[in-house]
Amino acid sequence: MEKIQNQKHTKETLYYSISRMFERASYYGFRAIVVLYMIGETLKMETNEAISIYGWFTASILLSQIVGALLGDLLIGNKKSIIIGGVIQAMGAFTLCIPSTTGLYLGLFLVVLGSGFFSPNIISNFGKLYLDKTKLLDSGFTLFYLAINLGSFWGIVLIGYLGEQYGYNWGFSISGILMLISIIPILLSKEKRWDKVEKNEFTLSKKVLNISIAFIVVALFWGFNELSGIRKYDLQIQLSEISPTIPHYLWELSQSIFTLSISVILIILWTYFYSNQFVKLMLGFIWGALAFGMILLIPEVPTEQHVLPFFISLLLLAISEIHIAPIIHSVLTKYSNPKYLAILISLTFLPIRSILFIFSFYDNLFYGKPFFGLKIGIVGMSIVGIGLILYLIIQKKMRQKHL
Repeated sequence: MEKIQNQKHTKETLYYSISRMFERASYYGFRAIVVLYMIGETLKMETNEAISIYGWFTASILLSQIVGALLGDLLIGNKKSIIIGGVIQAMGAFTLCIPSTTGLYLGLFLVVLGSGFFSPNIISNFGKLYLDKTKLLDSGFTLFYLAINLGSFWGIVLIGYLGEQYGYNWGFSISGILMLISIIPILLSKEKRWDKVEKNEFTLSKKVLNISIAFIVVALFWGFNELSGIRKYDLQIQLSEISPTIPHYLWELSQSIFTLSISVILIILWTYFYSNQFVKLMLGFIWGALAFGMILLIPEVPTEQHVLPFFISLLLLAISEIHIAPIIHSVLTKYSNPKYLAILISLTFLPIRSILFIFSFYDNLFYGKPFFGLKIGIVGMSIVGIGLILYLIIQKKMRQKHL
């Protein structure tokens, strides 16, 4: 590790993180109640119909981000796109208060449109804050990731509670208000003039290679997580039933608690010490393989003595996730052309969805044999980790050769 000197986070980092936290609280809180609203007394939809609409809604969000990124990078500007997206998304939440299918479809459309403008452009603008201090990229994006997780957590709790206790209109209204609040920090922030920052000296081939690796590894990470997670969730249910001393809500929140805690520790560490981003990605896969390996050691019928190993595996998974999820955006920011960063970020979901789509053809196999999926996850994580080690060794030898 190398000690970081003369590089500090700015108040814009805080502004963007707070904005993202409120936006995620609004979005995930809204998602927590929208299906319940559709099948409730107001619209009285069939459950299958509501779930189908919800599926189209989430898929459309991903596609709308490409459109929002294109407009943000090439036409409107990233900051204006964030503000426009925030206003439209808030309008969508408020429109859902109209008790009709027209209000539902119009509201969902506006949320999709607004999120498409907001998400890729705020990530892009956040990354551009660090173009002249790239050693803080990992720490910065980990803070941003912490804000996302915090917002998702309390947004679901707050809006979910209000929606169920006082009516869904309360939930949608609070979602809209939170969305409007998320715009305020953006209005207070100063947009980074990336065109005045000294351009990086990486060759085109290295940029393309590193960005391609980032796209592939993030897709494989979430794909292997999906496969191995089947056994993890089964095990969590089994252990919660035989461990009455641990409250049910702690089982539900344990992964989030570990993720938030590890995020804080690594934000502090990476603010003062720098290491190669691909070293972090490699460690993320190694930690992931170890976590799922520990789950594999727990027998099919666990006992109360397996609670501790299970929680240790969740801790290792949290460490793994924080070494990968925020670091991917760091890699894209560091090696891409800032002019097209939002577009690049909007495309990261394509390889992830492709991997998950391929795995979906084998759902019966994986869900019927969760240990099989777990073993594939362990082997896959290990292979990618070893591959990244080899890549780092090759890169080191190439640097030495050119000295």
